[in-house]
Parts: sequence; C-alpha cells; structure tokens
Amino acid sequence: MAAKNQKTSSPELMARIAEVWNERAQGLITELNLQIERSEPDGVQLRMPHNPEFCVDEDGTLLHGGILTALLDSAFGLANFLAVENLDTMATLDLRIEYLSPAQSRADVIVFAECYRQTRHVVFNSGRVWFDTPGQPEIARGSATFSIMRGANSLLDKLNTKGPGQ
Repeated sequence: MAAKNQKTSSPELMARIAEVWNERAQGLITELNLQIERSEPDGVQLRMPHNPEFCVDEDGTLLHGGILTALLDSAFGLANFLAVENLDTMATLDLRIEYLSPAQSRADVIVFAECYRQTRHVVFNSGRVWFDTPGQPEIARGSATFSIMRGANSLLDKLNTKGPGQ
C-alpha cells in the first residue's frame, strides 16, 4: 500500500480554512449548516445538525440519501484543502456512496473525510458517516476521486477574497 502523501498543515492554515469555510460558505453548505469539529492533516470531521426538512418521512427522521452524498462531497473537498499543496482548482471526478443502514434518527450527523493519496493531478478520498448516538453503526461510507490543478494562486486565497463560485 502506498504511503500517504500529505502536506504539513499548520494550525494557522487550518484556522484560515475554517474561517473561509464559516464566513464565505454559500449555497448547499449553508443550507446543511455544516460545522467543522476537527481539521487536521489526517482528515476533517464535520457535524450537520438534525434538520427534519432533509427527511423523507412524516416523522422527520429518515434522511434523504442525497443529503449524505452532498455531505460527503463537501467533506472530501475540505479534506483536500488540508492535504494538497498549492491547490488551485478541483473538481469531483467520481463519487461513490455505500449506504450501510437506514439513515433514520433525530441525532446530528457526523462525517469524517480524508485525502489518503494524491498524484500530480488526482486525489483520492475516503470517508464515513454516522449519527451522534452512542452504539449506532455507520450509516454510510464513501470514496471520491478529484481532478486537481496546482498553481501559484491557491483556491483558498480565491475563496477568501472573491467568495465561492467567482
């Protein structure tokens, strides 16, 4: 198995990423109300508070699978910020989710994502999702492949100055 190829993320970089995420987030990230719980070189952990509007049942407990997919995709992108040196652009090439059990609960959702391997133009991610309830099994696992470009202007700087999508 190949060794991880990760940059050394300083606490300052991680704080900057969290600041941009929290202050500049728009669209789906804002709707999901994702909160960074931990961001380290080995990965990122996010929390999504329970929201009955994302559920497909009348009781407001069964999460729509698309929410889990969006949650993992967002977490993978954030993990890439921590792992890839001089990240200029990235795009999801492949995203796979294995739904392991019904996503039924009123608890917050927790996701952990890591960038476990990178080449010059591709990064590979893995992640898992569970409810913040003791003794509950994972509800999903995912993997993703991203196309990346490295450059002098980091994507983080672009997001910090222009905002996402600009």
